[in-house]
Amino acid sequence: MKYCLIGCGRISPNHIQAAHNNNINIVGICDIDKEKIKEKKEMFFYIENVNEYIDYKEMLEKERPELVAIATESGKHAKIAIDCLNMGANIIIEKPITLSLEDADKIIKLAEQKNLKVCACHQNRFNKAIQKIRNAVEEEKFGKIFHATAHIRWNRGKSYYSQAPWRGTWEQDGGSLMNQCIHNIDLLRWMMGNEIDEVFAYTDNLNHDYIEAEDLGIALIKFKNGGYGTIEGTSNVYPKNLEETLYIFGEKGTAKAGGGSVNKVDVWRFEDCSDEQDVINEFCEEHKNVYGLGHTPLYTDMIDAIKNNKTPYVDANAGRRALELVLAIYKSAAEGRVIKLPLNKCSTMDFEGRFR
Repeated sequence: MKYCLIGCGRISPNHIQAAHNNNINIVGICDIDKEKIKEKKEMFFYIENVNEYIDYKEMLEKERPELVAIATESGKHAKIAIDCLNMGANIIIEKPITLSLEDADKIIKLAEQKNLKVCACHQNRFNKAIQKIRNAVEEEKFGKIFHATAHIRWNRGKSYYSQAPWRGTWEQDGGSLMNQCIHNIDLLRWMMGNEIDEVFAYTDNLNHDYIEAEDLGIALIKFKNGGYGTIEGTSNVYPKNLEETLYIFGEKGTAKAGGGSVNKVDVWRFEDCSDEQDVINEFCEEHKNVYGLGHTPLYTDMIDAIKNNKTPYVDANAGRRALELVLAIYKSAAEGRVIKLPLNKCSTMDFEGRFR
């Protein structure tokens, strides 16, 4: 399978390694900054002879890849994704899938028309701890789930935003909820059955006057199944990342995924279970950074979906749902009211000037 990567920034090493781990043929890498391509070639010896491009359209035309990963600024995802689909390529899109619901819907519709696969890169769904909790949800071990909570307590300082001026802008990124917190927001919605009735939220910029968007978001979600969810997401924690946790509370069970990026089971208590410590010991993954180890199994699943004409485990609709929830939080906070779902139209650009 011929594979190309568009975007050689902060997350690109995870994509390169995942492609290599899955033994697919890396034929092209692209970035408008040649130095970034050079850095990645020096980092990974096995791509030193791979063709490099500064124009992704030229790369698509010359290489004709079957699979393309899009790891550019978030605001560029939509146009690049549509161009890839029009060239017949299946795509993995880094989170968020787009910055507007209209663009996400265009991608979903075009992929269906062309019978191509789109995967939203929410790789934490493949964490061992998350898979363990998800299996318990699917097996109804919790009984009725009352509520779930997602905490993303991280730190991002001025140096992080200075590395890439698009970060924290409404046009190309959004704030901490859209960038840092959307993985756990995806997990919360997924675990709670996806269908949301309404959202109420507050967002603010308390400590980052050099960015346009929020650095704190607090939200309450009412799900259609009668359960509730709460989200606390921030990039203000001093002096460094503290934790990313997901709790599930049900009538017959309580579980918590913790660690730096929901990478370990911290609590496992069920009515018919006496193996809490065994589960805690087994379902723990140590990794070097908050991106975790999920890219490789995400790629494995996507390759299988392409070869066997299956729906990817994290498809474009999953990416849209995560995007919709973040935008609903933004909308509620901006308008000071409860927001009913579904949303048909909304974009980060709707909130331009919010914290000026």
